[in-house]
Amino acid sequence: MSIQPRLNRFDLSIIVISLVIGMGIFGTPSDVAVKAGSAPIFFGAWIFGGIVTLCGALTFAEIGARYPTTGGFYKVFSFCFHPAFAFMINWVLVISNAASVAAVALLGAEYINPILLPQNLQNSTGTRLTTIATVLALYGINFLGIKLSAQTQNVLIIFKVGMILLLCTVVFKSDAHAVNPVAAIPHTGNVITAFGLSLVAVFFTYTGYAQTINFGGDIINAKKNIPKAIFFGMAVIISLYLAINYAYYYVLGIGGLQQNHTLAATLAGVIFGATGYKITSILMFVSVVGYVNVNIMSSPRVYYAMAEDGILPPIFKRINPKTQVQEFGMSFFVVAILIILFFVGSFTDMLKYVMFFELIGISLAAISIFILRKKTKHLDVSDIYTIKWFPLIPIVFILAYWFVTINIFITFKENPFAAFWCLAAYALGLAIYYIGKRKQTPLLPDN
Repeated sequence: MSIQPRLNRFDLSIIVISLVIGMGIFGTPSDVAVKAGSAPIFFGAWIFGGIVTLCGALTFAEIGARYPTTGGFYKVFSFCFHPAFAFMINWVLVISNAASVAAVALLGAEYINPILLPQNLQNSTGTRLTTIATVLALYGINFLGIKLSAQTQNVLIIFKVGMILLLCTVVFKSDAHAVNPVAAIPHTGNVITAFGLSLVAVFFTYTGYAQTINFGGDIINAKKNIPKAIFFGMAVIISLYLAINYAYYYVLGIGGLQQNHTLAATLAGVIFGATGYKITSILMFVSVVGYVNVNIMSSPRVYYAMAEDGILPPIFKRINPKTQVQEFGMSFFVVAILIILFFVGSFTDMLKYVMFFELIGISLAAISIFILRKKTKHLDVSDIYTIKWFPLIPIVFILAYWFVTINIFITFKENPFAAFWCLAAYALGLAIYYIGKRKQTPLLPDN
């Protein structure tokens, strides 16, 4: 049973917003402020990050319009480069994605546990129990069907966006500067290094939209709706991010941002007073629920594409004809999240490793637009979306991502084996691909 299109443009727009707005915007501005050391670099990083992300969104909008297919992030690599290269990149991204989902889910549980659990469970055990229960509950919802999953996502993201807008209203309060100002700690390196390292957390907060092309087979009229949904979704995200960062700065200043990781709680305290903590805790948890839910929807679509190419067993592309759910593929991804929950470290420690893989994968996927244009010239006469300022838009995006990747790679000198293990992960994926291909039984010709 193949996947049938069930999602409209609004559903996909919500998915775009959900893939990007997770937990990051409520914590990463603090990391950006630490690396930036000053207001101009701080806001410059967020503005530049938004421009680069919009360039990336436009690039992936054309990729999705030219090659709409289920598991598009994998299929594009396979179509434009080679199936071995496609598997090598995507298998690392799937593991990295499961790890980031697990880490973010743990953070969400830490916020909600003081409200939900008794005092004797206010510990790491209680955090893991809440996280596992959350993941399993969303797993059950997704099992009921792709449309119900999308509707659940619509409710979650509308609530989340509403809360961000509410937090932004802090700038209109006369006592919004209630927090004592703290002197900023300037960055010790040069301006270029400060800017480059600031972008690591910025791009993490903006990333996720590229996975939208995994839903190419789920979208009604994909060639038109994918680019429009991506553009609308990213316009909303960039506007929200700039607004809430200004609100953070308005209340805390750069110094306060550097020393305060509970940014949303602080803003909520200014607005709501004593009840701010509980409201913010619920906001954080809802944010995490939306992020976990959309990843449970998205990632198994990559397994589907891999199974179509014969790299993974056929069971990974088995679809329930009524619900359009990859029951085995989704179960596999959820199990991976639950396993990682027992081994994952802190969210901050994982950030640069997750982003190292993410930046490489997304920038290489963006390069495919140059090959895709040549292979799909026949589509130029149709009314599909094409980038107006080509090739400037994708080049700006790719070079910016490589600039940040190099900055991350330089920081690996603190741990000499980190770079080795990151590169070894790609080599292992390549080995798995060729082992899988050798085990495939060739089909005999019909008599």
